[in-house]
Order: sequence, then C-alpha cells, then structure tokens
Amino acid sequence: MEKKSEVYETYVKILKDELLPAMGCTEPIAIAYAAAKARDVLGSLPDHIYIGVSNNIIKNVKSVVVPNTGGLKGIEAACAAGIIAGKADKILEVISEVTDDQKLKIKSYIQEVPLKIEAIDNGEVFDIIIRLYKDDKSATVRLARFHTNIVYIAKDDEVLIKKDLDKALANACFEDKSPTQKSASASLTVMDILDFADTCDIEDIKDVIERQIEYNSKISEEGLKKDYGANIGKTMLKYYGDSIRNRAIAKAAAGSDARMSGCELPVIINSGSGNQGMTVSIPVIEYAKELNVSKEKLYRALVLANLIAIHEKDGIGRLSAYCGAVSAGCAAGCGIAYLYGADYDAIAHTLVNSLAIVSGIICDGAKASCAAKIASSVEAGIMGYHMYLNGQQFLDGDGIVTKGVENTIKNIGRLGREGMKETDKEIVKIMLKE
Repeated sequence: MEKKSEVYETYVKILKDELLPAMGCTEPIAIAYAAAKARDVLGSLPDHIYIGVSNNIIKNVKSVVVPNTGGLKGIEAACAAGIIAGKADKILEVISEVTDDQKLKIKSYIQEVPLKIEAIDNGEVFDIIIRLYKDDKSATVRLARFHTNIVYIAKDDEVLIKKDLDKALANACFEDKSPTQKSASASLTVMDILDFADTCDIEDIKDVIERQIEYNSKISEEGLKKDYGANIGKTMLKYYGDSIRNRAIAKAAAGSDARMSGCELPVIINSGSGNQGMTVSIPVIEYAKELNVSKEKLYRALVLANLIAIHEKDGIGRLSAYCGAVSAGCAAGCGIAYLYGADYDAIAHTLVNSLAIVSGIICDGAKASCAAKIASSVEAGIMGYHMYLNGQQFLDGDGIVTKGVENTIKNIGRLGREGMKETDKEIVKIMLKE
C-alpha cells in the first residue's frame, strides 16, 4: 500500500485514535469523564445531580466495579468519582489519580447528595447526560455515540458547545477530514487491512502497538497473580493445561478477570472497549512468544488483528446485544494465523469460520462473566484457523455465513445492529428485574 495514499494515512489514524489507554470499564469511565467535565464547567462541587443514560449504558455500568472507589459499583459511583476526583483532561484515565482521602469522600458524597438517575431514549444507543446544580447555578454535559464525544456543554442558560448529531460521525477518527477519509471506515476490507499490515512503515505504528503490548500484558499478568472475579484465567490453566492454545485463551481471560473487578491498571482499548482491546491483543502476543517471531512480525500481526476487529465492529456499533468479545476474539485468530505466515485466503477463512461458531453470544453488560465469553471467543478464533489448516470451512448458506468474508461481516453487522435491538431491550429489562 502506498504510504502517501489517503487510505494508508487513515489506517494509521484509526490505530492512533482507537487504541487509547483507559482505566476501568469504559462506560462507567465515560460517566466519570462527563461528570468531571461538568464539575469543571460548574466551578464547584454540586449539591444536586441529574444523570440521564441510555439503556446500554445502564447495562454496562450496573454490575462492574469502578476502579479507585474502594470497590463501589454502578452509575452513582462512577459519577461521584468523576465529580470528587476526576481530571477531565486525562479523558478515559479520568479517575486514575484518586487519593485515599478522595475514596472516602466518594462514598460519603453518594450518601449525602441528592442524585437522580433516569433512563433516556433520544434515539442514541450510547447517550449520557450529566447535569450538576449548585444553588442557582447549573452545568450540563452530554456524551453521545462514543466514549469521548462531548456533543453538548451548557453553563446555566448559556450553550458553550453543541454538535449536530445528524451530521456527526460515530467515530472521532474522521472528524474534520476529507470525504475519502470519512468513508474509509466503511470501506475497510480484510484484503486492504492485510496489505497495510504487510507494508506499513513500522515507525508509523510502533508507539501505539508497543503501548498495547505493554499495558495489556501487564494487566493479564495481574489477573493471574491475584483473586479477581470468577478467576476464569486461572481456571483455564488449572484444568486445561499449559499448551500455547490454552495459555493464549487463559491470559486474555485473566486480563478481563482483573479489569471487571476494579483493577486499577490501564488497558489499551479497541472499538471503545478495554475487554475487546485485551481480547484482540493478548492471545497474539502469547503466540508470538511461543513462535519466537521478531518484534516486527508481532507488530504487523497486531495491526492486522486490531483493524479487523474495528472493521467488524463498524457495522455493529459501539454498543449492542452482540458481545464485542466475539469480534475481538475472531480477529485475534486472524492475528495468530498471520504469525504462522497465513495468506489472505487463510485469514479470510479463519474469520468466517470463527464468526460462524460464536456469533450467538449476547452482551448482558460488563461484569465477571465477560472473561468467560472472551475465553470462548478466542478459542473460536483459534479453531477457525485450525479448521482452515485441516481443509475445513463453513459454506455459503450455513446460517449467517455468506460467500465472501466481506459479505459475512456485513451479515454480522446487520445481526448486531438491527436484528438484536429487541434482544437488547429484553436484556435490560431482565437486568433491572422489570
């Protein structure tokens, strides 16, 4: 791929803008970010709080531990942490520097300050509105469509920022870019991704990929050392052995064990999700160690895996009833195949095979069981590649599988975005015991 081409430049930008550091599950962190921003606008601690959130935010915040809060869970904890200790300029690491004294204040603040939470439906799957009051003053911040996209800020009756969501794109990578760049996300293809992975200048992607290796490896190791969640990673190693296949699965799960239980280490996200960022990278990193490949080969494999995961999620959307670990785990299988020298046909078949296996896994929010779903998804990614090596494949007409990898990806996008809308609503009702 030509380095000066617009597609090349866009692919580099996608990686830099998508593979960001975040501490804690990104939905509660987005609430904390919005709350910290609103507090800055208000200029003081509020004495009354309103939080409006879409159903998918409720789903993904309800059961996960918010880091640096002393084990607190939920929307109230995320908002209070942002107000008391948040540093908005750190964005998705907004509550990474909370003191012990502030942790105590967060707990007491939740108990003392009136706080109203409301489910809202403005037509956006991802929607957060934080409104803070102090005496006769107020500040409002709204995030919509993705985790860092502030679309509205007001102080009292003065509107400071207002974006037109009908014209806004769902991905920050493409703001203020040409029409070609704006459409590049929609025109991502497995073939072009492989071309980019094969030919990109390592210096253009080295820093962001190296950071992913460092951060995500560290939290994976943490998950195996201590007692987190349901300890899926440890369970995998205890009962299924120390083969490279099982280590890759277990270490990805262990990162989620730690993260969903409030571990305060940051991760590098993919498609707005830390779990997806770990799932798409840790298995590839583990296989690279086993195969003793060069650092450059690992970088290129991770470029491929990350971009394929983003490509899959582009049609589904940031949040859905379709489990994001599936996209990431299947993409990890492609990255592993790349380490073995796989060509386009092998990678395309790996992806189709693996998607056919696990595309029925639902997302019922962020919590301990995410680690188990990650394990199943990575296993499917590896099986998809081994099926190809064994001359086996799922064929056109086998359920949602259609001839051509791009057509199957389109089917997955349709399933996740459109087909599972009602499923998503029922999941939220079940979780809220309605």
